[in-house]
Amino acid sequence: MSAPGDVPEEILLRLRAICRALPEAYEEPAWIGVRWRIRQRTVAHVYLRDAEDDCVMTFRAPGEEIVALVQSGQSFYRADWGDNVVGMIFTDDVDWIEVAELLTESYRLMAPKRLAALVDGPPLLSD
Repeated sequence: MSAPGDVPEEILLRLRAICRALPEAYEEPAWIGVRWRIRQRTVAHVYLRDAEDDCVMTFRAPGEEIVALVQSGQSFYRADWGDNVVGMIFTDDVDWIEVAELLTESYRLMAPKRLAALVDGPPLLSD
């Protein structure tokens, strides 16, 4: 199993920057890797897959978006557990603007309506 410290620091730093902008979202160690939550609901979970040594993130997305992501031919897949869970394998050419959009949408799906309404769009990112 991977530990929270196994996730590459550059990935953690970028994910932290995105998730800190989400009202009341918090980071915590997960059984493997690190996850960001709103109340008791997981918005995103990042970890290393042991067998492949890939850095993977899971998050929530609406059903129609899951289909589009998986069919995009990029590094997305439908997780075989949970409702509306998508997995993403981090590659060298990851689009961090897209990651911010995906995590913002995941937050909106998982947050109470009052908090979700406070989020207009993804945070502005700098390279």
